[in-house]
Amino acid sequence: MSVKLNHANAVENDQHLSVIIQDASEVAAYCRSKAEQQYVEKKIRDKSSFITLNQYERMLFFIVTPETTQGYQLREFYRKKGFELAGIVRKEKLDALQITSSTQPSESVLDMAEGALLTLYAFDKYRSTEDDSTRKSRISLFHTDLDEQAVEELQNLVEATFYARDLVNEPAISLNAEKLSLSLKKTGQEAGFRVEVLEKDKIRALKMGGLLSVNAGSVDPPTFNVLEYKPDNAVNDQPYVLVGKGVTYDTGGLSLKPSNSMVGMKADMGGAAAVAGTLIAVAKNQLPLYLVGLIPATDNRPGGNAITPGDVITISDNSTVEVLNTDAEGRLILADALVYAKKYKPTLVIDLATLTGSALMAIGKEAAAVMGTASPESLQDLKHAGEETFERLVEFPLWEEYGDYLKSDIADLKNIGGRTAGAITAGMFLKHFTDYPWIHLDIAGTAYLEASDAYRGKNGTGAGVRLLYHYLKTLSK
Repeated sequence: MSVKLNHANAVENDQHLSVIIQDASEVAAYCRSKAEQQYVEKKIRDKSSFITLNQYERMLFFIVTPETTQGYQLREFYRKKGFELAGIVRKEKLDALQITSSTQPSESVLDMAEGALLTLYAFDKYRSTEDDSTRKSRISLFHTDLDEQAVEELQNLVEATFYARDLVNEPAISLNAEKLSLSLKKTGQEAGFRVEVLEKDKIRALKMGGLLSVNAGSVDPPTFNVLEYKPDNAVNDQPYVLVGKGVTYDTGGLSLKPSNSMVGMKADMGGAAAVAGTLIAVAKNQLPLYLVGLIPATDNRPGGNAITPGDVITISDNSTVEVLNTDAEGRLILADALVYAKKYKPTLVIDLATLTGSALMAIGKEAAAVMGTASPESLQDLKHAGEETFERLVEFPLWEEYGDYLKSDIADLKNIGGRTAGAITAGMFLKHFTDYPWIHLDIAGTAYLEASDAYRGKNGTGAGVRLLYHYLKTLSK
C-alpha cells in the first residue's frame, strides 16, 4: 500500500488539514483572517458541504456534517468526502494530509480516511510509466477518542481490500489456479494464516467432480485451497467457513460467451479474492476467531475434453448433476467446496461468488444478493454489516418451489433452472450441498465495475472484504 496512515497526537499547523465540523461556530479556530472566516461561513449558509481554503503554506478543508443524514448513510457521506479529498491529494500531489474533528465522533475521522485510502488505490504494475504522485503520501488522523490500534486496524483492512482488488485486476495470463495458490501461500505467511494447496491428484482422490469437470477444458490444472486461521484465544471451537468461487477466467466453456461478454471475466474469481482478503484482515488484526477459507480454483475453457451440455457429472457427495449449460460453472466448483466444508462441522458457512447475471440485472451494482438457511438473526446481522460498510445486501427467498426448476429427467438435479429467477435457482442448487447454517452472497454486480464509482473505483472493488470483516468482528466479541 503506497499511502501510509498515521495516528497523530496533535494537529500540526503547517500541514494540509481537513476538519469535520457541525456548524459555523467551529470555523474561527482554523481561519487566519476575518475574511477567511466570513468566506467559510457564507459557504456554510449556502449549504456547501466541502469548503476549500488555500492558506498558501497549507490547504484547509472544511467538511460540514449534514443535519438530516444519520446512521450508516452518514458514514457513507464521510467516505465520499474522503473520495473528494483524495482527488485533491492526487491532483495537487500533496505529500501529507491531516484529518481531524473536535465535535464529531472518532468514527467520522476513520470513515473519511477509509474513503480517501480506498480512492488512492492504483493497479499500475503493467504500466511502463507509473503514476507516483501519491506514492509517498501520508494521512494522519487526530481525535481525542482515537487510538493507534484503531488506525492500524483500518490500515490492515484497506490493505486486505487492495489485495482482493489486485487479484481481480490481474490478467488471466498471469494468474491461473496454480499462480493464485502461490500468491495465497505467500500472503498467508505474511499475514499469519496457514494455507494448504490440494493439487489435481488429491482433488481427484476426493472425487471433486464439479471442479474436475470445469477444469477439463483447460491446459492448466486446478487447485483447491484451504486457508486456516486458528488463534489460541479463538472464541469458537467450530469454525466459521468462507467459500469463494475461484474461476480465474470464464469463457463459458463450450457454452461460449459472446466476445463482449467475455471482457472482464478475469474477475470471475471475485469471491475467492474476497475470502483471501477477509482472512488477511482477520489475521493481521488478530481477531479471536477460528476461521477457514475454501477456494476451488480453475479457469473455464472450451478446449481439451471440456464438458458438453447434456453431460452428467458426479459431485464429491455422490450427487449427480446434468450440465445443461457449461457457463453455469461456478456453482459446480462451489458444490465440491460446500461438501468439503462439512468435515469441519462449521458454525456457519458463507460463500461468495460472481455467480449470475440475474443478480446483476435484478439489483445492479448497488447491492449483492443474499440468501440462505442461517438463522434470521445471522442474516440480519450480516445485512447490518452491509449497511455499515455500504456493501448492502438484498435478501432473496429460497422457497421450496424454486427447487422444482432444477429437476432433471436423468440426474439428481440440473445446473440451470431456466430464464427466470436465475440468482435464486443458483442459490437453490448450492443449498442442495449444505447441511449446516449457510449464507450465499452473489456479488456479480459489486465485485467488478466498468465505470468508476467514488472510492470503489473502476474494475476490481474488493467487494466482500470490508463487509465480512465487520460482520466477523461482531462475532468475535
